[in-house]
Amino acid sequence: MTTRQSLGLMTYLVRDTDEAIGWFVEKLGFDLIEDSPQGDGKRWVVVRPKGGGVTGAALLLAKAVTPEQEAAIGNQSGGRVFLFLTTDDFDRDHAAMLAAGITFREAPRDEPYGKVAVFEDLYGQGWDLIEPKMAG
Repeated sequence: MTTRQSLGLMTYLVRDTDEAIGWFVEKLGFDLIEDSPQGDGKRWVVVRPKGGGVTGAALLLAKAVTPEQEAAIGNQSGGRVFLFLTTDDFDRDHAAMLAAGITFREAPRDEPYGKVAVFEDLYGQGWDLIEPKMAG
């Protein structure tokens, strides 16, 4: 029997849930998949890149509640690029992100694996926008 697995949700720590929803949906163009109250002021909030379908990886926006969690906001990967936003059209998405006011740390560059540039999210966390080269 073959086992099939995939990453579904990744927890992404945020300072304010509504602020994070606004940034991911309005600036980055993600879809808001779910925003459900969980009692005691907690919410289950899931966002996913457009075109991610129902099985693509998504982010669970989790409000930081401890000092350790708050300290990790904007540094969830210890200073490295944390997430990789893959696109089928780098130039289209790069232009849209610039128009939305998203900050890029560098100019786009061509690498053996594709076209890429590092951008910052609302907390300064680094992400790669990348259009992978087609294998062949």
